[in-house]
Amino acid sequence: MDKFKLEILTPNGVIYNDDAVSVVLPGEEGEFGVLAHHASLTTLLEAGVIDIEKEDKSVESILINWGVVQVDEKKVIVLVEGAVAIRGDSESAIANALEDAKKLIKDIADSNPAIASVSAKLESAASRLL
Repeated sequence: MDKFKLEILTPNGVIYNDDAVSVVLPGEEGEFGVLAHHASLTTLLEAGVIDIEKEDKSVESILINWGVVQVDEKKVIVLVEGAVAIRGDSESAIANALEDAKKLIKDIADSNPAIASVSAKLESAASRLL
């Protein structure tokens, strides 16, 4: 299956920098998916969860507050204000990531009506890891 380079960057550094088979992003007008060889576009992102499908069919989820994405045929670059990767190799690492994600959700709760949807996706992503 074709893959593309995916980078997710915050002011504090790189959250994700690896190959992906697909990525689902929380666009300003709704979620949208990107595969390799996607048409070029640049658009705003809202608070939500980015789901990344890797070559081994595993899915990694990253919670973001808002940002912008630039897509071309070989690369996707996501620039976000804040992000938390829901990953870890132990239950305590996953629990810490969930706590950080809940803090990020709380910070944006007053400005975004879709927080319930984001919270549900966050819980779903965490349950896949446990």
